[in-house]
Amino acid sequence: MPGLSGRMSTVVKAKVSSLLDRAEDPAETLDYSYEKQLEQLQSVKQGIVELVTAKKRLQTQEASIQEQISKLDGQARQAMAAGQEDLAGAALEPRRRAASGRWTCAPV
Repeated sequence: MPGLSGRMSTVVKAKVSSLLDRAEDPAETLDYSYEKQLEQLQSVKQGIVELVTAKKRLQTQEASIQEQISKLDGQARQAMAAGQEDLAGAALEPRRRAASGRWTCAPV
C-alpha cells in the first residue's frame, strides 16, 4: 500500500501543476515581476538617500569636533603663555579625547 499512496500523491501533484501551468498568464507574471523590481529599486533609492544623509551628518559632526579641537588648542596655548599649566592641561584633556575618538557630542 505505501507504494500506491506515493504514486497517487505524485499523480495528484502532477495534475495540479498541469492545471496551474494552463491557468498562468505569462503577461501577468511579467507585470508582477516588473512591479516587484520597481519596489526594490525604490527601496534601494531610499537606502541611498538615508546613506547620503548619514554621511552629511557625520561630516557636520566632524567639522564641529575639529572646530572644538582648534578652540581647545588655542585655550591651552593661552594658558601656557600665561603660565597656567594646570589650565592648559585641563583644556588639552577634552582635546585628547576628541582626537582619540572618545569624544561625545550631541547630535547635530
